[in-house]
Amino acid sequence: MNTCKHVVLAVTGASGACYARRFLERAAALPDVSVHLFLTDTAREVWRHELGCEAPQGLDNHRFDAPFCSGSAAADVMVVLPCSMGTLGRLAAGTADDAIARMADVQLKERRPLILVPRETPLHLLQLRNMTSLCEAGAIIAPAAPAFYARPDSLDALVDAFVARLFQLAGLQALDEQYKWS
Repeated sequence: MNTCKHVVLAVTGASGACYARRFLERAAALPDVSVHLFLTDTAREVWRHELGCEAPQGLDNHRFDAPFCSGSAAADVMVVLPCSMGTLGRLAAGTADDAIARMADVQLKERRPLILVPRETPLHLLQLRNMTSLCEAGAIIAPAAPAFYARPDSLDALVDAFVARLFQLAGLQALDEQYKWS
């Protein structure tokens, strides 16, 4: 019996490539977890600008026959990290115009975990309504809002703490001891 957990990591064009990179690094160290990476064209540009290197290859976001685009083959969990407001709006409208949107639609219709990580501020009313619609449909909205409980001493520590929280939400592992707060 295959116990491998299939995780789709979708990276869109919002700022926050450091979160996606750290998610990939940490997931690679987990046994029995297979990460399937999809990036939008804009995500590749943002990655290059923010991190100073090329983004990992990933799977083709323009193909609707990509893995997990069908309800008969839904992923165990999907994380959109970061989630641009454009992507969030298209998801809320049910517009499946690329593989990422189609997979997110499948996650919702199959009642599988879909975690959206918007990285935007401030928010206007349409964005808030889109988040509400997606939450009502079953998505988890987890804004990229770093916590300071663990007294982070660096940007890396803030990123690590937030990614640890995403792993907990995705059911990949419990929050690391250093990130547990009372």
